[in-house]
Amino acid sequence: MATFRRTSLHLTSLALLTTVLVVGVPLAAQASVSNPSVATILKAAKVAIVKQSGVHVTVSTSSGKTDSSVVADIGKTSGTETYVSGNERFTITVTPTYAYLSGSQKGLTTLMGLTAAEQKKIGKKSMAMKKGTSYYTTFKSNLTSGTTFSSLLPAARGTALLATRDKKTNGYQLKWTAKATSTQPKTTTVMTFSSGRATLPLKDAVSTSTGKSETTFSKWGEKVRVKVPSSTISYSVVFPAS
Repeated sequence: MATFRRTSLHLTSLALLTTVLVVGVPLAAQASVSNPSVATILKAAKVAIVKQSGVHVTVSTSSGKTDSSVVADIGKTSGTETYVSGNERFTITVTPTYAYLSGSQKGLTTLMGLTAAEQKKIGKKSMAMKKGTSYYTTFKSNLTSGTTFSSLLPAARGTALLATRDKKTNGYQLKWTAKATSTQPKTTTVMTFSSGRATLPLKDAVSTSTGKSETTFSKWGEKVRVKVPSSTISYSVVFPAS
């Protein structure tokens, strides 16, 4: 069975932002948190997030000499992600019945981990993975709201509420740090939440010793509609032994 090198957005993996526009949910009205604390903000955010049908996400990352970006729309049953690193890219699209993968030559090999022979079979087409396969399940779990939304929020333990509000949005700011591991450097994250009626994430800023990234969450409540590729090839042709 093939193993994809990259299967998810890593939404809280390196982020910061200058401006943000949130559409579809009234965020500037009466505050939903009367006594802001880490616990009350996270509790209100969980309540607000579960009501959402979709969100638009943009991520820009700078690490060393390489800049990369993600543009994604995550919905209840459908979603799409386009990842670009340098001159290479790949796109993942999920519908209720199929998931599709396409991309540039090195986008599929270097970024996604396919072999040259597998990439050659796909070419300019999109590889189609039917519902019920492990490939479909993997991509669906990362690009639909059932699991992705719930994974946005940090644990209360080890998280601090900053004394100052975000200057751009007047939002609450939660900060936490993840220790370095054998594969990942130490990361410091600041996530901003709306202080309006719906306590939803607005942006996520993460910095490490090797880079930084900026993530924005907008269009909360959007109905995600994806475009199904017209030219496809079955995953069973690309991975005949699967």
